[in-house]
Parts: sequence; structure tokens; C-alpha cells
Amino acid sequence: MGHPKNYKRILIKLSGEALAGEGEYGISSQKLHSLGKEIAEIHHQGIEIAMVVGGGNIFRGIKGVEKGIDRVTADYMGMMATIMNALALQDACEKMGLFTRVLSAIEINSIAEPYIRRRAVRHLEKKRIVIFAGGTGNPYFTTDTTASLRAVEIGAQIILKATKVDGVYSADPKIDTNAKRFAKISFTESIQRRLRVMDQTALSLCMENEMPIIVFDIFKNGNLRDIISGKDVGTLISNSEEVIFDG
Repeated sequence: MGHPKNYKRILIKLSGEALAGEGEYGISSQKLHSLGKEIAEIHHQGIEIAMVVGGGNIFRGIKGVEKGIDRVTADYMGMMATIMNALALQDACEKMGLFTRVLSAIEINSIAEPYIRRRAVRHLEKKRIVIFAGGTGNPYFTTDTTASLRAVEIGAQIILKATKVDGVYSADPKIDTNAKRFAKISFTESIQRRLRVMDQTALSLCMENEMPIIVFDIFKNGNLRDIISGKDVGTLISNSEEVIFDG
């Protein structure tokens, strides 16, 4: 049993796939409902929660480029997808009785507030859930980089990166049966080993600003609560140089 981590403010990074449930595309109402429930559970413990959501379940910039769409245009299309996901997430949180604000890096005033750092911090102080949409507002940057940037800007204590896998492995566990899961790993090691946790820009930003990341499986119910209560869930990436394999 772990000890509560006393987190005051956290940033949760959700991939678009996390909203798609078992499929790769679209938005699963079932998954949204369970996400809303888990977020409400930790919010009731007094934790200030910000979120960044990807758009891969609707449109992936890279896939667009493969189909011949201009890279910049494709990236903007991906940013629009994140806004759709942010609204779905807002709806799920509000159905749980939580006050929620969507702040978009791309101005879209009818449905979201423009991203202003001080405003975001004020919402968090007022215990509202803040969802950052529209990426960084720039092409060539991923939503992982958005998560790193926003976490640093709002003074979060940690990034919780919610994925379909239960942590970071030494190799792809689907291909390599000898792949080992890391319990702890450093940013330097992650970058050197080219582990596909987050892109290099996101990792470098976290490393420079000493922003730890926990990579965990969002599909296992209760994982979010367990992390907050201090249990060892997933993989911790930090500036500590120790590398520990699970088990």
C-alpha cells in the first residue's frame, strides 16, 4: 500500500484513443462515462485537474500527410480534432457534476475560451476542471508537447500520461517477448534508448523543467485513484538517474 502523494495540481494527458474505447476511432460513450467517473473521484479529494487530449481517434496529422495533405494543413486538422474530444470530455465531466472549462490555443470563441495562462490557473484555483484543446496552436508540435508545455506553465506537479499500455517497456512487448517494463527510468535514458513514450521535444521540455511523468494504463479501472494514493502504477520518468525494472 502506498502513501498518498499529496498532489495539489496534476495534468492528465489522454490520447484520442483513450476516448475511442476498444476501437481505434470515434468516441465511446461508455469510455467517456468511466473517465468522467474516475476524474470526479480524484477531484473530490481536492486535487486540481488539468487535461490535454489528443485527436488521433478522429484525425491524425501524420496519416493526413501520407494521403497527400499538406503537413501544416494536416496538423491544423488534427488540432480541430482535439477540440471535438475536449468538448466530449467536458460533457462527461459535467454529467458528474464537475465545473469544467475548455481553453483552446486556436480561437474558437463560440465553444471554448481562448488559452490564457492566468485564466487557466484561476479556473484551477476555483476547483474547475480545465481542458486544454487545440494543441499548442502551432503545426509541427504534438499533443504530448502541449501536455509538457501546459504542465510547466500552470505549475503542475506531475504529468499522468494515460495510454493503452501499463507503462514503458525496453522494447515493444507485442513483438519482443523479452521486453521488460520499467518501474522507473530517467529522461536521459528514455531519450537515448529512443523509447517511444513521448516525442523528444516533450521529453526535453519535461527534463529541463523537472516535470516528472507517470505512464499508465487508463483502461484499467482504478489506476488513476491508485496513482493518487501513492501506489506504484505504471512507469515513472524523472530526472533521477536510477533505472528500475518492474519485478
